Amino acid sequence: MAPELTIEPATSDELDAVTDLWVRLARGQREHGSAVRADENRESIRQILAAHQVNDTLLVARVDGTLVGFASFSVERGALELDTTRGTLSNLYVEPAARDRGVGTALLEAVETSLEASGVDVVRLEVMADNDAARRFYRRQGYDSVRVTMERSLEDRTENDTHSKEDG
Repeated sequence: MAPELTIEPATSDELDAVTDLWVRLARGQREHGSAVRADENRESIRQILAAHQVNDTLLVARVDGTLVGFASFSVERGALELDTTRGTLSNLYVEPAARDRGVGTALLEAVETSLEASGVDVVRLEVMADNDAARRFYRRQGYDSVRVTMERSLEDRTENDTHSKEDG
């Protein structure tokens, strides 16, 4: 018998468990260059996830009744007028033992369905540049790169400070 996969809105009773999943997500992202401190942000993220739960923008995935993943998302409400209504997938996480079983795809499809019902035309997300597995997953789901975020450390600019040498 195949395992039963369910995707549904998170309940307030599940906030601590979903927060634990987020902490595991944040810890894992550190190996891909994330500066987010997992444990130090536990209470802050619990409050953010609670707001998502109240707004029905926090979904959980269960396999045979066991919580194995979550997704949080929102409709973008910016100060600028846009040609499209955008949704943002802020987090999608599946426990490693439950990966490659369709859980991530089911969560993503449920997020997209919910956002579409809210009038969203386009879904955006961020993924760490060297997280090849996540980038492959989203590309397989039809996501394309539309913007590149660049970063530079300011700790020691003298080695690579071409502007001051050129402007000299």
